[in-house]
Formats: sequence, C-alpha cells, structure tokens
Amino acid sequence: MIPIAFHSIYKHPLPDGHRFPMQKYELLPQQLVYEGTAASSDFFEPDLPDLKHVLSVHTSEYVNDLIQLTLEPKAARKIGFPLSKELVERELRIANGTIIGCEKAFEKGIAFNIAGGTHHAYSNHGEAFCLLNDQAIGAMFLLNQKLAKKIVIVDLDVHQGNGTAQIFRNNTSVFTFSMHGKSNYPFKKECSDLDIDLPDGTTDDSFLKLLLNNLPHIIDSQKPDFIFYLAGVDILESDKLGKLSCTIQGCKKRDEIVFDLCKKYEIPVQVSMGGGYSPNIKTIVDAHANTYRVAKELFY
Repeated sequence: MIPIAFHSIYKHPLPDGHRFPMQKYELLPQQLVYEGTAASSDFFEPDLPDLKHVLSVHTSEYVNDLIQLTLEPKAARKIGFPLSKELVERELRIANGTIIGCEKAFEKGIAFNIAGGTHHAYSNHGEAFCLLNDQAIGAMFLLNQKLAKKIVIVDLDVHQGNGTAQIFRNNTSVFTFSMHGKSNYPFKKECSDLDIDLPDGTTDDSFLKLLLNNLPHIIDSQKPDFIFYLAGVDILESDKLGKLSCTIQGCKKRDEIVFDLCKKYEIPVQVSMGGGYSPNIKTIVDAHANTYRVAKELFY
C-alpha cells in the first residue's frame, strides 16, 4: 500500500487559462489505478487542518486575509490564481494531506500527496500559484509534535524553493536543499542551506551527477530522521517553463536516487509532486507516474 493524499477539490475548476496544468491532478490518480501501481484503497482524503499547524509557518495576518478573502489586490495578483473560498480550501486540504502523509510515512516508509510542493509560499505572502507551503507546514508539524529532530527538504523542482528557504532561514532543525534552473523563476533567489544553480540546457548526466555528489553527503552530515521530497517534473526538456534538457528516463533515475537513499538509511519520506508544464498532458502524467512506480518497486 502506498498512502496517497487526494481530494476531489484538488481538481477544482479554474478559469480557462489555468485549467490545463490542473488536469494532472485528476488524470494521475486514474492512471495509477488503471495500471495497477496504486489501488483505490491507497488514497485518503484529507480534511481541513487544525489552523495551529498552518500558523506555525504562516503569519496570522496572512492566513486571516486568505480565509476572509481580504488580501490586497497586489498580493492576490502575485499568487496568480483568482482568489476564492474554494481555492483557499484546496490549499488548506493539500497542506493537511502532507501533514497526514508525514504520519503515514513513519508507518509505511513513504507517503505521497498528489498535489503540494507549494514551495513559493513565504511565511507572510503567496506567489507563483502557491498560497500555503505544504512541506514547510509538514516539517513544523513533525518538529512541534517531537516526531522528528532533524529534517532535510530535497527540492528538485526546476524552480528554487524560495518560500521554503525564507521560512527556515534561521531554523537549524531543517536543512533546505534546492537544485534549480539558474536563469529561471524566481529571478531573485533566497538562500537555501544548499543551492545548486543549473545552467540552461542541463542534461541528465550533469543533473544526476550533481545529485549523486551532494545528496548522500547531506544525509551523512545532517543525519535527518525525516525527508521531504519535492518531485517536480518541470526539469524535462519538453517543459514550457523549465529551460533544462532532462529526459523522462533521467527524471525517473532522479527519483530512484532519492528513494534509494531514503530506503538505505531507513529515513521516512513524504513526497509532494510540484510542477510540470509540458505541452502534452500525457508526458506530465507519465513523468509523475514514474515517481510512484519507482516507489512501489523499491518500498513494496
């Protein structure tokens, strides 16, 4: 059994310009069940979280403005989605899906959130389609509940996890590691504990070599008792927003490296899916599905 957070509101309809990238949240669960990688019983529906967990990461003023839909127009525009009650509920449920996934990962070794990876959400504002930082909320939940003492966040989305870096800038219990496109959004980067800036056109060989040269050392030196993995598939050459030149096979090998290390060191891992913007929706779904396929092969 692979615990996977998914709720019908994850696929909440948006205006025409936003519908395409949201289709994967509906199609990915269907594909995983169809091919037998997951069973319907693997999925769990997160309810709304206890707001104290959200407020351990985000300021009360910002959270209240989201819930009351009173964000200033400039702040709302920075998010990129039209702000609505349904959108805020979606983000809250995604955050709780990651929290519950953390608990399930201790039992199963690994847990997934079909959505999440909202790493551009800062403590006091949202941007780039991210309202609440689900993995930051999950990390603080583990620390506050004394379920973990040291956490590593492995962010391999093509965009730097700037919100995550800001949130944990002064928190030595969380080590933030981001490999991302140097010339890609965000154009003003925050400082993670370790940032690796990738030039445009980075290929599988270069990407995987850098990952192998750094992630084992991070785990050896930090000795985490929990890992968060942001498995964006926007590193693909076909991605409209990515600027890198990785193949779908290279993207799958990336997942194998991360999961092999988690398995080897017996570190529970929670996985949020992150970005993916290839023109063909089949490419996006297949690349994301590979992450689950690798997990099933290694953990089950």
